[in-house]
Amino acid sequence: MNSPRDVLTPDSLAMLHAIEKAGSFAAAARVLGVVPSALTYRVRLIEDALDVLLFNRSSRQAKLTAAGVELMREGERLLADIDAIANRVKRVATGWESQFTIAVDGIIDRSTVMELCEAFLALNAPTRLKLRDETLTGTLAAVTSGQADLALGIPGILGEGGVASGIHSQSLGIMKFVFAMAPNHPLAIAPEPLSDALLGQHRAVAVADSVQSGTGMTIGLLPGQDVFTVSNMDRKIDAQLRGMGVGFVPELMAQPWIKAGQLVTREVERPRRESNLSYAWRIPDGSEGERGGRALQWWLKQLKSPATRSALLVNPRTFNPTHNV
Repeated sequence: MNSPRDVLTPDSLAMLHAIEKAGSFAAAARVLGVVPSALTYRVRLIEDALDVLLFNRSSRQAKLTAAGVELMREGERLLADIDAIANRVKRVATGWESQFTIAVDGIIDRSTVMELCEAFLALNAPTRLKLRDETLTGTLAAVTSGQADLALGIPGILGEGGVASGIHSQSLGIMKFVFAMAPNHPLAIAPEPLSDALLGQHRAVAVADSVQSGTGMTIGLLPGQDVFTVSNMDRKIDAQLRGMGVGFVPELMAQPWIKAGQLVTREVERPRRESNLSYAWRIPDGSEGERGGRALQWWLKQLKSPATRSALLVNPRTFNPTHNV
């Protein structure tokens, strides 16, 4: 006995649609150029495989049963999907990646990333776009491990040569950080510059490295210091707004709360922190040429713009007096 997969082919769905449209087996047979008995036999094969009746045979008209109506509805969707897949395959053959994944560090401006995604999707390319949230060395690991095609906000300057075979990188820019805390925190009124010895007596808020293996990266922590670890920079700022700890935060990201007096910045003995950030991309083995696919080429073209790179690093947050970020 045939299985549903054997009988539910594009040809058989088109045949059923022809019968429905013609209103009878005889009329459909004339349209399709076959004898009515051939249509009846093929419909019986489909009904036997599905164990349902598709047409009511109590009259001379080929009237669909409820099961037949459902099959026609789903069949039309399947045929449309087949056409779409064929169309997509043809377009991918022109050089577009089937999927393009971007790893985005939490300090990169979300609005700018979404504006770039919006512009990319407006191209109506056959490439499916996917974003991954990462932090610290996890951002680079996503692209070096093959889990992402492009990574934005990698800490450090990697240089044009990249860090591994098939990995290339460029500088994104410099992000400035300030040492911040809630105005009711004891360090908010301590004499400046704050020493490491004094800082070590108070809890720091740190963002966890999203790298899946190894120890990851920690920044600005002192030996033996109590640490409250959170998953991203937004939660870090939220924790510091609540007085749960202190630490370095991107200056522009925290600016709304600094202006509102909900965060206080203090000078510390250690040098003011600045982070050189990079972006990196992967050109898989077997890619034609050294430029990668057309989706990658589009994103790299956007990143060549100084205005785009600067916008990715601005990252202001909308001020919310409830401390929610």
